[in-house]
Amino acid sequence: MPTQYAAGRIEADELPSPSALLRAFREPHGPNRHRHRVLAAARELVECHERRRDALQAAHAPDASSGCVAQCLQLVDDLDGHRTELVGHIDNWVASNVEHRAGASLHTETLGAVIDRMAAKWVAAEHALGISAPIQPPHPLQLDDDAQLQWSRLAELADGYKDLVTDVTEHRRRLPVW
Repeated sequence: MPTQYAAGRIEADELPSPSALLRAFREPHGPNRHRHRVLAAARELVECHERRRDALQAAHAPDASSGCVAQCLQLVDDLDGHRTELVGHIDNWVASNVEHRAGASLHTETLGAVIDRMAAKWVAAEHALGISAPIQPPHPLQLDDDAQLQWSRLAELADGYKDLVTDVTEHRRRLPVW
């Protein structure tokens, strides 16, 4: 990986590293968010998934009225539409900024779709931890089975993203562009 990744800085025309992507998920106002369109869209995807999760929980509440359920489901539809737009923004950035080598193996999923899945898993993992209260440093974090599963799946997705970025950068794979 280029040295900019180690320093936490990336150029606007580079594919973000997994660590830069995870920082964008975690930090709403991170230093690279406005410098890189992919990271800005990635953070917005996390926000969409958070709002989507909240709306679905409200819709499934035992005391939710039919009007509340309808309103929540409309919000979910609207958020899904916005997610589709954000995935499209990422894919357009890829089409404009990533060299596509003819003959390289085609990856079956767009980069936007990969990042959307990672954003969804980030939200699930954070929710599984119940990060509403700060963790006190002297007490080690104990993960229950669900939290362990969610964080393991996120780690697998981050590893897959890293492998994909490496393969694309080294022209072994190419990303689909529409």
